[in-house]
Amino acid sequence: VKRGTNDDQIVSMARHFRGSGIALRFIEYMDVGSTNGWRMDEVLPSAEVLRRLQEVFPLVPLEATRPGETAQRWGYADAMGRHDPTLGEIGFISSVTQAFCHDCNRARLSTEGQVFLCLFAHQGHDLRTLLRSGADDATLRASLAALWQGRSDRYSELRAQA
Repeated sequence: VKRGTNDDQIVSMARHFRGSGIALRFIEYMDVGSTNGWRMDEVLPSAEVLRRLQEVFPLVPLEATRPGETAQRWGYADAMGRHDPTLGEIGFISSVTQAFCHDCNRARLSTEGQVFLCLFAHQGHDLRTLLRSGADDATLRASLAALWQGRSDRYSELRAQA
């Protein structure tokens, strides 16, 4: 969601997807790369999106379905204030205002065989050489575990502190 660009469509999107079986996700406008002209004042915090939606639809918080889940999930409430799963759910990915680096459990593999431990990482770790050297599964597992345990990528948390 980008303030002043598409934030007028929040309620209409929720109305459209309510009852469709599709989980709707609202993602805060993020500074991915240097080409989108990102500015903090164009970020509409998820808390504001939630407030706007709750003016129209009663929503109740839902528990995470798995560790490291990036979306905070909310369900449409029925007349008794309980979640009605037939109406669907809405999620908020608040990577700007509520960074979740400490719970992140995602890695990315590039087409060049580089493992990136953060969406915002500028440098990856070479996995291709290890694979092409004939490393067995145990060696691959140990190498990936060591990379993960030594990770220090916290771009979103550090940006929030600036």
